[in-house]
This record gives sequence, C-alpha cells and structure tokens, in this order.
Amino acid sequence: PPSGGLLLYKGTNMNIYIYSDESGVFDVAHNKFYVYGGIIFLDKESKDIASRKYLAVEKTVRIIEQKSPYSEIKANNVSNKSKGKLYNSIKNNLLFGTVINQEQLQKEIFNTKRSKQRYLDYAFKICIKRRFEQMIKSGQIDPLKVDNLYFYLDEHTTATDGLYELRESMLNEFKYGMFNADFTSFKEPIFKNLKTLEVKYCNSAKNTLIRAADVVANKLFYSANNALIKNFDDNFFILSLPKEQLKK
Repeated sequence: PPSGGLLLYKGTNMNIYIYSDESGVFDVAHNKFYVYGGIIFLDKESKDIASRKYLAVEKTVRIIEQKSPYSEIKANNVSNKSKGKLYNSIKNNLLFGTVINQEQLQKEIFNTKRSKQRYLDYAFKICIKRRFEQMIKSGQIDPLKVDNLYFYLDEHTTATDGLYELRESMLNEFKYGMFNADFTSFKEPIFKNLKTLEVKYCNSAKNTLIRAADVVANKLFYSANNALIKNFDDNFFILSLPKEQLKK
C-alpha cells in the first residue's frame, strides 16, 4: 500500500506523526499569502518508508544540482525540476496545508510579535483539526484509539514560552476540550483518550521529513500565488484563512 496511512483504520491504537514547515513572510507588506504545509503519518512504519524514499530522491537531486555532500537540499536552493522530483516522492502521503490571505486579516494582528504568533498558532491548529476531522469522517482514524500525537515543526525564532503556549492550546483542542470566551458553551475534544501530545522544533538540516515538509509548503506557496490550488490531489487537504474554506 502507499505510505502515509492511506488505508482505512484497522483497529490498532495509533501514534500520529505530524511534520510541518512554513513558506512566505508573515507581513502583508511583503507577501499576500503565508503558508503552512506538511505531512501526517499514522504509524512509524509509513513514516520511516517515506523518510527513506525522500532521502533516496535527495541523493539523486544532489548529484543533478551538483551540491556538496554536506549542503542542505531545500526548496529554495534547487531548480523547479528538482523540486518536482522531491515533491513527487512524497505526494501520495497524507498532506495538509493552510493558506492565509494576509490582505484579509485584521490589521491589528500585525501590531505586535505576540499577536502575530497567536494568530499563526491558531491557523496551524485549526488546519490540523480540520484535517483530523476529515480523516475521522473518512474512517482513516478512530478518534478513541489515538494514543499519541507527535508534532515536529521547523525551528525558528519562537521563544520557549511560545512553544509551551502552542502545546497547551493544542492539548485543549484535541484532548481536554474548550469553553468559549464567556464560558457559556463547551467544545468537545477530538481525541478523548489521548495520552501524549508533544511539540518539538527541529533543525531541518538534521531532519529528513522537515525538509520534505519544506517542499510541501513551498509547493503550496507557489500554487497560492499563481491560482493553482485546485490542481492538487484529494489527499492534499488545504484550508484557506481567514474565512475557512476548503479546497474545491
């Protein structure tokens, strides 16, 4: 079967691995769109298969692009043809992405570093949630059998407390549930039996699947800027913000 857990759920408890990266500058003066992109794996085996396959294609690209054996292969330092090879090696996995139209955001979001980060955390979290909801509906995930969620994000300048806040926000969304602003209603969690939720920032030079997520994000960023979003396969889940809209 294809890697990435594309078969329907078969009954074993699940460890889910999520790798993501970003593309663009979160500053409306420089980019219209800001993008998250990534890959989800429903078990360690499919994750390891995808990693080995991507490494093999990277090796070929390194030769084609005449790159040093020690240089990092990123979407922004290889040709479009090589980017296509890298993307094709992972496109059959469970992909996801968020496309933020910055021109439609409230201007106040850009006022402070903290308000910007809070919005980006929300955009990432809501995309993952919608992706999970879709996978539950399609039978790829039994929400009561999900034991552990492992998030791997490309490292950037977010402080330690920012990482803590993102993790706490996702715990509330996925494990504990959330009240609305005035505590008059309660939103049930997706994974009531979740045992672990880890969030780690990773150095892409040392993490194969973060580099793969970089290629996914870059592909989505290019497509958003060239009105090509509709060209993606069904396994690539895309959410547009600020007005929630799925790829059609």
